[in-house]
Amino acid sequence: MTASDLRVGSTFELDGNVYQVVEKQHVSQPRLAAIIRTTLKNIETGQVQERRFGPGEVLQEARLEHREMQYLYHDDGLYYFMDTTTYEQVVVDYATIQNEIGYVKENDVVMLHLCRDKVISLTPQNFVELEIIDTEPASSSSDSKTTYKPAKVETGITVKVPSFIGNHEIIRIDTRTGEYSGRVK
Repeated sequence: MTASDLRVGSTFELDGNVYQVVEKQHVSQPRLAAIIRTTLKNIETGQVQERRFGPGEVLQEARLEHREMQYLYHDDGLYYFMDTTTYEQVVVDYATIQNEIGYVKENDVVMLHLCRDKVISLTPQNFVELEIIDTEPASSSSDSKTTYKPAKVETGITVKVPSFIGNHEIIRIDTRTGEYSGRVK
């Protein structure tokens, strides 16, 4: 693949290391060649660095393995998952999956993405149903415009919900956007 093909989340090998693109920007400059400005995360060390590439620069795409796994439990910053076919367990540290783990409850099945036998990210189901454990009391305002308020759900994350939603209600959340999608009856 070329540097122009890079997208946020792309993984590639460079100088014996595997990097994941965190940010990408295509910069065109008058009378100068365009450049691809990236922020890269080293998969093995977690170190973040900025790097520039020429648009036609050839990069070796990293091979990723995608495995369906069941979330078992967490203990002291480590999260334990089990492969649903081989029953092999994988341990992942919080820093690797901190943005996604808030959408996952025990026994949920997720997709873990591995590179060189190391977990690099987690993809939860597109929609999850979680119970609200703390929010302001529900209000039935007659405004034509829906107002939103913060609500803490059972996994610990906070989501904006309409003002008519109260504690102990179960809501559906779109994990791709992190937004409230509806009430579960």
